[in-house]
Amino acid sequence: MHYLLANGRNPNYLSFLQLDLEYIRPVSDIKSAVASSDDILFCLPSSYLEAEVTMLEEINFTNKRISVSIKGIVSEELLVPSVFLSKRFAKPANEIIVLAGPCHAEEIALNRKTFLTIAGVNDTDVRRMAGSITSHYLTVIVSSDPAGIEYTAILKNVIGITSGMVKGMNYGDNFLAVVISNAMREIRFFLAAIDDQQRDLFDSAYFGDLLVTAYSEFSRNRTFGQMIGRGYSVPTAESRMNMIAEGFPAVKGVIKMARELNVNMPVISATYRMLYKQASPYTEFKLLENQLR
Repeated sequence: MHYLLANGRNPNYLSFLQLDLEYIRPVSDIKSAVASSDDILFCLPSSYLEAEVTMLEEINFTNKRISVSIKGIVSEELLVPSVFLSKRFAKPANEIIVLAGPCHAEEIALNRKTFLTIAGVNDTDVRRMAGSITSHYLTVIVSSDPAGIEYTAILKNVIGITSGMVKGMNYGDNFLAVVISNAMREIRFFLAAIDDQQRDLFDSAYFGDLLVTAYSEFSRNRTFGQMIGRGYSVPTAESRMNMIAEGFPAVKGVIKMARELNVNMPVISATYRMLYKQASPYTEFKLLENQLR
């Protein structure tokens, strides 16, 4: 915190980016920050959300607007972050806004052209937020499908790890394209089992977000997967990451949900076994080859 305030830079993340402290007021006390704010954006790793929220339970969120940009499954109840926050703060789920990609913070920091998606049921609140973050290099798309976009963001992180494993094992782009196209089918089946809403999965918030996670050099999940594919153990790969690969904890919840929904997900299932059952990547991909089309 002291370094950031003195230098206008975060020494650990995006350290090349000069922050304008005239508009940004960093604080280390989350309670006072939330209590004094009207708009709250939750964007921490999903595995930390439950603990952080516990510290905020005494704060009245009645008149606060909540947004979430977290890609993971929270608690043993297998809740997406927006629903988890809705329950904890007694806010209607349809009042919570979801922020999604496809985007990586590194490219936004470099002012590279980026499309973001803001999803919610309340069109007024969604468009208000969209207008507040639009710029010459940020184009914001609005959506009325927060649930579908939130689940897709979780699934694409898992598939990003799979993509990294494929590259780490030197399979090549031909095979990777087949894995990704099959994974797209799994996303379609999963979302159809969640609800019957009509959605165009070729919108950038769905398959666009998947593609950038699967192919970008900035993807933490892809980087994590590459290390696994090259023979690193999961603990070793985690220790070499300076940020969390959200797909790793998420895949456990996804597998549980897929079983409950009776959805067949060969790519996701193989990834789960490689990460949590110490299955050989070589064996799993050989078996997976027989299920791909």
